[in-house]
Amino acid sequence: MLSVRQVKAARALLAWSQADLAKASGVSYPTLARLEATDGPIGGRADTGAKLQAALEGAGVIFIGENGEGPGVRLRKQAGSSEVSSGQ
Repeated sequence: MLSVRQVKAARALLAWSQADLAKASGVSYPTLARLEATDGPIGGRADTGAKLQAALEGAGVIFIGENGEGPGVRLRKQAGSSEVSSGQ
């Protein structure tokens, strides 16, 4: 289940404001602001959480489920990007 903290963390990774996410998801800004003012699972209608998750995933966010360490988010690896090693 999507949590408020995951949504906030995902927005931070993307450098998105609440207005950016509202526009990308089709969820109204006042609704998003109200949902993010709480903690815990995303409340509201079921399709609201689905819209938020779809918009964030479409922008490259991967939602990580409970795995013993707790739920989280990360960015999808860019296609064609290579990691620079710190070795020689």
